[in-house]
Amino acid sequence: MENVSKWHNETLGKRVVEALKKNYFDAVYFESSKEAAKYILGYVKSGDKVGFGGSETIKSLGVQNEMRKIGAEILDHGAPDLSPDEKMEIRRLQLTSDLFLCSSNAVTLDGKLVNVDGVGNRVAAMTFGPKKVIVVVGVNKICTDENAAFERIKLEAAPKNTKRLNVGTPCTEIGTCMDCRSEKRICRVYSVMKRKPSITDITVVVVGENLGY
Repeated sequence: MENVSKWHNETLGKRVVEALKKNYFDAVYFESSKEAAKYILGYVKSGDKVGFGGSETIKSLGVQNEMRKIGAEILDHGAPDLSPDEKMEIRRLQLTSDLFLCSSNAVTLDGKLVNVDGVGNRVAAMTFGPKKVIVVVGVNKICTDENAAFERIKLEAAPKNTKRLNVGTPCTEIGTCMDCRSEKRICRVYSVMKRKPSITDITVVVVGENLGY
């Protein structure tokens, strides 16, 4: 069974990588998150400013401490004990970072990145600003098409992230998106990257594991 799952993950992952390349993204597949983390750390040098896009996927890679050892400056608005003003300033600084790390809520088999943001800082930085953007996605985020991607976000990403952030919107009660009218709603900015933004250096790292929401 394990070999079958490995085969399936690799087959879908490499298929997505080829589709992303056809859409002008740089893309690479790794079997494990450990390999992905090593690859990412290869982009970091002392003095670099590295932005983190509020991602459970990126958090699971455990690269922050290693980057600090290298001498990088970490820009993480999710760090503890930050005031609202400090979080906002870090979000702004992420837009001009040397490296911005984030995940995508979904990636389609035809090579599109599909996301829903609350503030919009993640999709903004993915699109333009940082010198280098690396987007890490586990195979659990692979969807057949845009419609399936948005359905995945409604069923998986949105309610789980809302629960993680302790926001208290209706989806935390029933487990699926209600397209609510709540002032606390985190689903506000909808983005589909059909092609790589023309002057942004983006690499999509597809990992043969289930990562994040």
